Amino acid sequence: MKTIILAGGLGTRLSEETAIRPKPMVEIGGKPILWHIMNIYAFHGFAQFVIACGYKGDIIKEYFSNFASRNTDLQLELRTGKMQFLSDSTPDWNVWLIDTGLQTLTGGRLRRLKQWVGDGTFMLTYGDGLADVNIQGLVAFHRSHGKLATVTAVPPTPRFGSLDLVGNTVRRFAEKPQHSEGWINGGFFVFERGVLDYIEGDQTSLERDSLERIAADGQLMAFRHTGFWHPMDTLRDRLYLESLWDSGNAPWKIWP
Repeated sequence: MKTIILAGGLGTRLSEETAIRPKPMVEIGGKPILWHIMNIYAFHGFAQFVIACGYKGDIIKEYFSNFASRNTDLQLELRTGKMQFLSDSTPDWNVWLIDTGLQTLTGGRLRRLKQWVGDGTFMLTYGDGLADVNIQGLVAFHRSHGKLATVTAVPPTPRFGSLDLVGNTVRRFAEKPQHSEGWINGGFFVFERGVLDYIEGDQTSLERDSLERIAADGQLMAFRHTGFWHPMDTLRDRLYLESLWDSGNAPWKIWP
């Protein structure tokens, strides 16, 4: 099963960092937040990643093109240019790096990846949020209800989309209301291919357009997560996540 990571936005609320790099490449503990997210999925056995690139996507491509040399001890013969890896610490991940446009909205980015997601179930998340979500449990929940889509619901923060739940059924999906209570969109989605039928083009918002319609059709279910979840929208968020990592007890670090 492939996991799509949306990594193409401008990240304007974190302009202190994103003026020079895309937000998924902003570092926590010396590693891009994108690396942290991928480790969460890989720990649960999902190591097929499709990265939806856009703004400064060349930086993401360069990082993965040189991933082994960045993360492994090397021996170099300078005269010949011969390189030898001295350790085998590179993870067994398959990564597709696909340009989905500079101004494309979230739904449009997913639509542009239509040929890469396969014919069955796939996952999707944002390239700027960390959590200790049980991904295997999330997938099992999705398979149990037979609907088109599952969203991970987390305790509310007013700046994020509100989910109106009846049991585990999403009755209404409202992106970023002025006042919200209950549960919010925490990302970490599981989708069936039929979700793509709700996306019209590049300027379709996955949240404001597609998911609202999917919920109205009774095809969106919520996986409730009450553990750790935190986005990296602002410099304050980044510093908070950095402090958790530096403490040695980062809640999202579930891998060895």
